[in-house]
Amino acid sequence: MVIDLAFIWAAIIAFAVLAYVILDGFDLGIGILFPLFPQKRHRDVMMNSVAPIWDGNETWLVLGGGGLMAVFPLAYATILPALYAPIIAMLLGLIFRGVAFEYRWRTKRAEWLWNWAFAGGSAVAALAQGIALGALVQGIPVENRAYAGGWWDWLTPFSIVTGLAVLIGYALLGATWLVMKTTGDLREKARRLSYLAAIGMLVAMGVVSLWTPFLEQLYLQRWFSWPTAIFSIVVPLLVLGCFLLLATGLRNQQDGRPFIAALGLFVLGYAGIGISFYPYIVPASLTIRDAAAPDESLGFLLVGALVLVPLILAYTSYAYWVFRGKVDPEEGYH
Repeated sequence: MVIDLAFIWAAIIAFAVLAYVILDGFDLGIGILFPLFPQKRHRDVMMNSVAPIWDGNETWLVLGGGGLMAVFPLAYATILPALYAPIIAMLLGLIFRGVAFEYRWRTKRAEWLWNWAFAGGSAVAALAQGIALGALVQGIPVENRAYAGGWWDWLTPFSIVTGLAVLIGYALLGATWLVMKTTGDLREKARRLSYLAAIGMLVAMGVVSLWTPFLEQLYLQRWFSWPTAIFSIVVPLLVLGCFLLLATGLRNQQDGRPFIAALGLFVLGYAGIGISFYPYIVPASLTIRDAAAPDESLGFLLVGALVLVPLILAYTSYAYWVFRGKVDPEEGYH
């Protein structure tokens, strides 16, 4: 049996990106929701709910980005020039959000500034990630193995819609996380916001899903040609199932279920992107095999990944286990 190292690495990077989205998504969601909770005691609990784990969540972003550069250098060299602006905006947002975690606790006079840095950085990072995703989905022009588009090609109506969809989705993750981790009036307000964000995300997923097949002939054939057309039935049904689980969990006071259901919505959306892309890494331009480094390099790097990825999974799982349960409003990260 021949082992296809390129596709193994594609699966590893896809997993790393998904792990980043669902793990860092909810703490970005906390920042997005920050302006809706004006009371200091609520904001303190919100930040305390993610303070022990937020920076570890970003490990997956480093693994995904670094892995793409090392394993698929041609894809990296093509995608990066096309998405310089949203990627730089995302990184700046993450920097402001990260610095706010540390400095907000150190000052009273300028606390308002770091509140806005936390909220603004989270919103900008989420919006930039969604715009970058939309720009990738709509296609990146490639000629002679290099990016052939312009500076503003990433900014289109479709990419703006995907940016807003990701922003709403992260807000949903943040709200359901607060339902799971907090108590009292903070939890009740988060529960109400979860309903609104869930409806918004369902609408956004519907709009993006109906729009995407008409961006590229590859997507149209994938979603409406047999046998892959079966996904056009299965995936929407699963999305509705997750939405129902989320809504019933909120109604029945089952605090953990809404967050799990929200994660399910992201996983299904990510699966839909994978179904549309495969076997391309840059849609309709570069396949996974075309963009991959030599097998010798892939094999060498895979040895390190087989050690590194389980270690990241282990310490991430341990951190979540240690800080499980509801957040005590009288304790936390100070």
